[in-house]
Amino acid sequence: MESPTVALHSVIDHTILKPDARRVDVERFCAEARAQAFFSVCVNPIWVPTVAAALAGSGVATCSVIGFPLGAIPTELKAAEAAWVVAHGADEVDMVIDVGGLKDGDHARVRADVAAVKAACGTALLKVIIETCLLDDAEKATACRLAADAGADYVKTSTGFSTGGATAADVALMRATVGDALGVKASGGIRTRADALKMLAAGASRIGASASLAIVAG
Repeated sequence: MESPTVALHSVIDHTILKPDARRVDVERFCAEARAQAFFSVCVNPIWVPTVAAALAGSGVATCSVIGFPLGAIPTELKAAEAAWVVAHGADEVDMVIDVGGLKDGDHARVRADVAAVKAACGTALLKVIIETCLLDDAEKATACRLAADAGADYVKTSTGFSTGGATAADVALMRATVGDALGVKASGGIRTRADALKMLAAGASRIGASASLAIVAG
């Protein structure tokens, strides 16, 4: 049952992250986002200046991904990447967590990684992709707590480029872990209105999808 308090289009990050995306594709996504009043358009860093210009004055935010899709780059490079996209117009940054560090139990390294990117974001909102498909439930909860401790604004399920995407169970676990302190973004494999509503019912406050038009059309 659809929530009467949430306009579905207003919580969607209209996402185009495929490596072969061309300018015409990115510009089409921007036009779609303006027409549908999606929350943001989410792109790889190279497209941030294009998207920021195309969305100027529309009320649709520009979002970019950092350390994507593996998260396995040095913290200094993640921070530099975040600073670059913000300087070129990104309002929001979705970073991939240090998955290997988390699984090694190196919590200080994971926390510091997120904190450095948060500092580089300035006033831009930071979402932390924990890549749930690679973690057990205890690791998912730990990742959420570390992200919160480091100052993140959101935790996010997935890149959509690994072995699995968002599940309602993972969203519910993440929401239970962070409570009302952080947002929860569900992304990866959300292709229908029913999928999106299931994620919202489980506790998501944002949806990342490339099939956004199909989702809002039902």
